[in-house]
Amino acid sequence: MKILLVGEFSRLHNSLKEGLLALGHEVVLVNNGDGFKNYPADISIRAAFFKSKLGNIPRQIWVRIFKYDLALLEHGIRFWWISKKLKNFDVVQLINERPIQTTSKLELFLLKRIFKQNKKVFSICCGIDYMTVSHMLQQKDRYSVMNPYFEGISEAKKQYHYYFDFLTKSHQKIHQFLYKNSSGVIASDLDYVAPLIGNEKYLGMVANPINIDKIGSSETTISGKIFIFLGINSGNSFTKGTSFFEKALVIIQEKYPNLIEVKITTDIPYIEYQKHFENAHIILDQVYGFDQGFNALEAMAKGKVVFTGAEVEFLNHYSLQVDEVAINALPDVNYLVEKLSYLIENPSEINRIGQNAIQFINKEHHYVTQAQKYLTLWMSN
Repeated sequence: MKILLVGEFSRLHNSLKEGLLALGHEVVLVNNGDGFKNYPADISIRAAFFKSKLGNIPRQIWVRIFKYDLALLEHGIRFWWISKKLKNFDVVQLINERPIQTTSKLELFLLKRIFKQNKKVFSICCGIDYMTVSHMLQQKDRYSVMNPYFEGISEAKKQYHYYFDFLTKSHQKIHQFLYKNSSGVIASDLDYVAPLIGNEKYLGMVANPINIDKIGSSETTISGKIFIFLGINSGNSFTKGTSFFEKALVIIQEKYPNLIEVKITTDIPYIEYQKHFENAHIILDQVYGFDQGFNALEAMAKGKVVFTGAEVEFLNHYSLQVDEVAINALPDVNYLVEKLSYLIENPSEINRIGQNAIQFINKEHHYVTQAQKYLTLWMSN
């Protein structure tokens, strides 16, 4: 099959592409690199001019005056330049409802072109879109990434501005077009299932594909200090609940100064991020998830103990026990300190959970197996 993947979040489409290639299919990946993470693409629509030294000057002026980033417009223009070539694919998959990340009008225009030029178009419910924001605003779940917004934390509000972009009339036109014309929508993990339950376009969940062959895995050994790593993305620090980890680490560092080493980074490229968690024993990921995101899964594939979403819904879905493959992180500093303390005082548990995590990723997230599940859904819908 000839397959076009449009957009990228957290390397999902890159890993899926690797699985599809292993199965003998032809794949083209178009994306903008997902910001500072700079993920690979076969065809890049990354903003080059407006993120250059020269172009950044008018870009910043424009943002201050009109509250709009010209880099988004450049994404759309670059996609338009190459869009006429993106035709006659057997399957097109969009990373979410705004895979190009440009202006709403241009996004809709370009998506209509993609639909017109190709046979089947699917989308993933991954990240923020109309369905997920609408669901979270109803506050039906125990918690969500919007907790800081509902709690009225003033410093957090700016991180949620773009959430409401998905509820505007201009975006709802995109949402309605996709759900009317696409061949179906696929959830990438359990956090995206609830918003889609009952929707006629929902095809089911395919867990994130992880290329464990590329990542590699090994037995966790602790010969000296226990290395704890927290990689902060300043753009979503509140939605990840990063402050709970930061406060817990202050206590842990005072409690075990000779037993641990802590590394905290902010807004580093994906390649650099990988280097830091390579030597880590414990990774602090997020507190507001019911299931794991991509960074957590890749760390688990390498045998790390990850503090992430591992709620009872996740345990039931995969028939797991508490703390079997990951630590369920909660927005509770005392709870996080307790869990970290137990691991530091019982390092054999780090090895046990890490090895279980590797087996779990191989069983439930292997990139070739998951790519085949996507193919099955595409071919049957």
